[in-house]
Amino acid sequence: MPIGNTQPSVRSAQAGRAGGAAVTSSANRKGARPRRAGGGGLRAERYAPYILVAPAVLIIVVLRLYPLLLGVNFSFTGDGEQNGTAVGFGNYRELFADPLFQTALGNVGLLVLLLPVAVAIPGLLATFIYLRVPGHRLYRSVYFFPAVLSPVIVGAIFNMLLAFDGPLNAVLGSVGVGPVDWLGDPGLAMYMVVGVHIWATFGMALVVFLAGFATLDAALLDAARVDGATLRQIVWHVIIPSLSRTIQFVFVTTMIGMLTSMFGLLYVMTSGGPEGSTYLPEFYIWKQQGQMNRPALASAASTILFMIMLVVGLLQIKLLERSGKED
Repeated sequence: MPIGNTQPSVRSAQAGRAGGAAVTSSANRKGARPRRAGGGGLRAERYAPYILVAPAVLIIVVLRLYPLLLGVNFSFTGDGEQNGTAVGFGNYRELFADPLFQTALGNVGLLVLLLPVAVAIPGLLATFIYLRVPGHRLYRSVYFFPAVLSPVIVGAIFNMLLAFDGPLNAVLGSVGVGPVDWLGDPGLAMYMVVGVHIWATFGMALVVFLAGFATLDAALLDAARVDGATLRQIVWHVIIPSLSRTIQFVFVTTMIGMLTSMFGLLYVMTSGGPEGSTYLPEFYIWKQQGQMNRPALASAASTILFMIMLVVGLLQIKLLERSGKED
C-alpha cells in the first residue's frame, strides 16, 4: 500500500479514540455517580468514637467524678452529733484556724520552693548520661533502682541512717562534728523527708528526660561543640530550649507526686512530727479520717487538696499551650 494513504487512516483512528474518550467522559458526567456508603454506615462511622470512649468515660464518672461530688457535698456537713447536718463553710473555717493544717499548707509552699531542685537533679543526671560519661549505662540502672522500692522500705532504711545514734552521725562524729537530730528537729525534719522523697523518685523523672533526649537533634550539639561552646553553654542554650516541653511535664508531675505520694514516707519516718512540722494535706486527711473519726472535716481538707491539684493541672495546660504557640 502506498505510504501516503496511511496518514488519513491514522488520523481517523486518533479521532475515533478522542471521540470515544469524549463520549465516555460525557457519560460519566451525565451517568451514575460513584456509590457512597449507606446511611447505616455513615451513622456507625459517626458514633464509633463515642462508643469507643464510652467505657473510659463511664469508669471516670462512676469511680472518680461521682465520689468527688459526694465528698464535696459531705464537706458541708457536720461530724459527731451533727452528722449529716448542713454546717455550711464551718469545716473550712475550722480547717484554716487549725495550726496543723496551716503547717500542712506551709509545707506545700516549701515543696513549691524545692521543686526546681527536684527537677534539676534528674535533668542534670540525664544530661550526663546522654553525653555518655564513662559508666553511663551503670548509672542509668543505679539511678532508677530506688524508684522500684516501696516507700515503707525507703523510710525504714533512712530511719536507720538518720537516727541520732545512726551511721551518718557516727561519720560526722569521726570528723569532730556533733550529732544532729535529723528527724527530731522541727527545722530539719521536713527537709529530710523531702530529700528522701526526691532520692526515691527521681528515677522516673530521669527516664522521662532520657525519652526527651531521644527527640533532641544531635546536629545542634555538634554545631555547638564546633563553635567552641562549653558544657554550661550547651546545657543552657541548646538542651534546655530543646527540651522545654519535657521540662514542663516533669515539673508538673513531680509537683503532683510531692503532694500525693509522700504519705508512706511521712508515716514511717516522722508520723507527722516533730510537733506536727512534717504535716502535708494528705497526712492531715488520713489523721482526721482514720484517727480522729472526723470524715466531714477530712472531706473538706480533701476538697482543698483537690483545688490545689486543679490549679497545678491548669498551669500545666497553660504552659503546654504557650509552648505550642512558641513552636
